[in-house]
Amino acid sequence: MRLNQIIITASATWFYSGKFPKAPGTAGSFAALPLGWLLVITGGNTTLLIATAIVFLYGIFASDLYSKMIGIHDPGEIVIDEVAGQWLCLLPLPLTMSWMDIVWLMLAFIMFRFFDILKPWPISWIDRRVGGGFGIMLDDIFAGAFGMAVLMLILYLTEGWLI
Repeated sequence: MRLNQIIITASATWFYSGKFPKAPGTAGSFAALPLGWLLVITGGNTTLLIATAIVFLYGIFASDLYSKMIGIHDPGEIVIDEVAGQWLCLLPLPLTMSWMDIVWLMLAFIMFRFFDILKPWPISWIDRRVGGGFGIMLDDIFAGAFGMAVLMLILYLTEGWLI
């Protein structure tokens, strides 16, 4: 395998977490959590938002190249889309280096996976109709946005007593 193929594979599979034999999307989402948490803790939500945008834009390119390289549209091992969606879902969370961070991260993980697997409209429409790397990435961004909305509602309804 040539160096450019190794870089594309490592990127699209989020450092090979997408090669996990069972539930690669779940593995990729879980693999996104530590760096997402670290980005928030060290640089704040703005840093995480910028990183999410970068991963989204680079993911369009990487997932398109990888799917063409192996000859399968949107193979399960592409999980860079899960990373961008999972990070988007983390944005409203009050992460503060406390024990509650684990609770918030697991709740964000569950919310994102729920919407990524269930694919309510318009996620299902995007998944079926939007092609290429953009389509691979976009449905997970919507799943992340849906998860983020639920987390924001939870934060609003609890008025901070969970923090």
